[in-house]
Amino acid sequence: MNDSWIITGGEVLTPEGLRGGDIAFSNGVIGDASPDARIFDAGGLLILPGIVDIHGDGFERQIMPRPGVSFPHEVALPETDRQLVANGITTAFHGLTISWEPGLRSLEGARGFIEAWRAVRSGLRADTRLHLRWETFALDAADTVCGWFGLDPKPIVAFNDHTTGTVRMGRTPGKLDQWAARAGLSVEDYSALLDGVWARRDEVPCAIDRMAARARERGLVLLAHDETSPAERERFRALGAKTSEFPMTRETAAAARAAGEHAVLGAPNVLRGGSHTGALDAAEAVAEGLCTVLTSDYFYPAPLIAAFRLAEAVGLERAWPLVARNAAEAAGLVDRGELRPGLRADVIAVETVPDAAPRVAAVFVAGRQVHLAP
Repeated sequence: MNDSWIITGGEVLTPEGLRGGDIAFSNGVIGDASPDARIFDAGGLLILPGIVDIHGDGFERQIMPRPGVSFPHEVALPETDRQLVANGITTAFHGLTISWEPGLRSLEGARGFIEAWRAVRSGLRADTRLHLRWETFALDAADTVCGWFGLDPKPIVAFNDHTTGTVRMGRTPGKLDQWAARAGLSVEDYSALLDGVWARRDEVPCAIDRMAARARERGLVLLAHDETSPAERERFRALGAKTSEFPMTRETAAAARAAGEHAVLGAPNVLRGGSHTGALDAAEAVAEGLCTVLTSDYFYPAPLIAAFRLAEAVGLERAWPLVARNAAEAAGLVDRGELRPGLRADVIAVETVPDAAPRVAAVFVAGRQVHLAP
């Protein structure tokens, strides 16, 4: 198939803003088109770099749409892929949580997911990668997680501690029921398991140190999740985690930015007017320069819509890097995120309509057209 294209008639995003002009690519790379290039008429459309989503676990809803109701990964992954490209996401890091819980986020669940991902990845349209989210209290899973550091393409790795918060909030009405249902346990059994995990908390710091050292040996990108203070940011920075993912306080995000590090927040936070957990407000953080990357988190349409909403105040040339160039940089990907010669041809064409959400009209991944809206 001829994957040489010229996209013509649209408004192309540049660092200075939207400009009329053509963009050409061949053999998956932006640059000159071949003589037999196909023409894509983008009249009335905006031509943007594809979205790079470095933290998304929306795929879990395809695996387990209701507590106790599961579908095979081989079904869930292609369905997720359809949602990704329809929302302009050309590079997706699936946030695969490896926890001490049984069920959806268990070690066995992660093994099954990775096996299926490796089997179907070549047939997926988005460049689909892994974001290994290791729960730091999942001590018995640590060696297995380290064994996945050699996967191709390289995963990114995040340190997550939801256990401490679970212990603190676990007696809140409804919370324990929710977590127990996700794990497929009774409330009593979940509480007993949590107590056993919490009893090993003194082992966690050394396990984090070992995990970080092995990740650094592999040259992996490290992130720290839900940091609560500048001191915690300093601790994980020393371990090689140079990105603060979902910092919980303004001071923590400011500490990351003062060190020239990326601070990542969820795009749904922008759409909803704040965090559903009461944490940092993403729109305010962007305005203050305390957020450099937005992710889908749990809702794949969010990055596209959030970037356009923010663009109303700051312009698309400042808003779009939050979901493209900056996100690629945070993930260690230097070959995408902008529409420049020599970079990977991940390109989306977007239709904007007054008083409606932006609509993805076409998607090209590595120069190949993978989506065309009716």
